[in-house]
Amino acid sequence: MNPKQKLAQVSSVLFVCMGNICRSPTAEAVFRKQAQLQGLSLRIDSAGTIAYHQGNQPDSRSMAAGYLRGLDLSAIRARQVTEDDFTEFDLILAADNANLSDLYARCPVQYRHKLDLILAFAKNDHGVREVPDPYYGGQDGFELVIDLLENSLTELARQIADAKQG
Repeated sequence: MNPKQKLAQVSSVLFVCMGNICRSPTAEAVFRKQAQLQGLSLRIDSAGTIAYHQGNQPDSRSMAAGYLRGLDLSAIRARQVTEDDFTEFDLILAADNANLSDLYARCPVQYRHKLDLILAFAKNDHGVREVPDPYYGGQDGFELVIDLLENSLTELARQIADAKQG
């Protein structure tokens, strides 16, 4: 199956970072907006490789940065990746190589083709392949995360919409 055929079959996307309070919930919100703009009806969710923040809202700094960009993260709650996620989602996109490695270790072999990095779809990525974790930095790190996600996920939504139109 070629990449366009694969994207035409996408009906669900899961975004994954470590704690599911900064990068992956922001990716979920960015992609929801982009999918809506493209007229796509997709199941979109986020999760973490660890359960430390289970049930918590996203980091307040992620929520504030998102709000300034017209994104609402308030309904998102942190959860850990489950075994069912590997069968239920068509694309599972990790924030960085460490998260991707964790997913590969847990993912049954027959579903590993679904795994990739969130920034794999970025245009003009200037060699940036991973979404940096802004948790221990300042507010500008959260802005950078949104910039990177908007670049890649706008393109992903466009590619899915194009593939579904034939």
